[in-house]
Amino acid sequence: MNTTLWIAQILLGPTMFFLGLMKTFLPPDKLSKFGGGTRHSIQLVRFIGFSEILIGAGLILPWLTGILPMLTSVAGISLCVVMMLAIVEHVLYKEVKKVLVNVTIMGLAAFVAVGRFVN
Repeated sequence: MNTTLWIAQILLGPTMFFLGLMKTFLPPDKLSKFGGGTRHSIQLVRFIGFSEILIGAGLILPWLTGILPMLTSVAGISLCVVMMLAIVEHVLYKEVKKVLVNVTIMGLAAFVAVGRFVN
């Protein structure tokens, strides 16, 4: 079980971290490839990006270092919340393929949150 949880964490953590870096630091004209990049204010996109950076780090570092490992579960729950909001956004704009990606990410995040909370 621990190995499966680590695989999920390694898939989610760096992905969210680097997506967050791009949303936080890319110029506004380059953000159009991200779902809400042009639909929302730049401040909201930057906030989401910063949140994803924290989530990405939180999925890996606490459990890896042994310092406050419960934060890994908190990061997993936070990612579930972000994905729920993204699902609502993509449903409103009829972006079905993105909804499926969000559901998959949310499922993995919930698996990590529950799995690390129980251990």
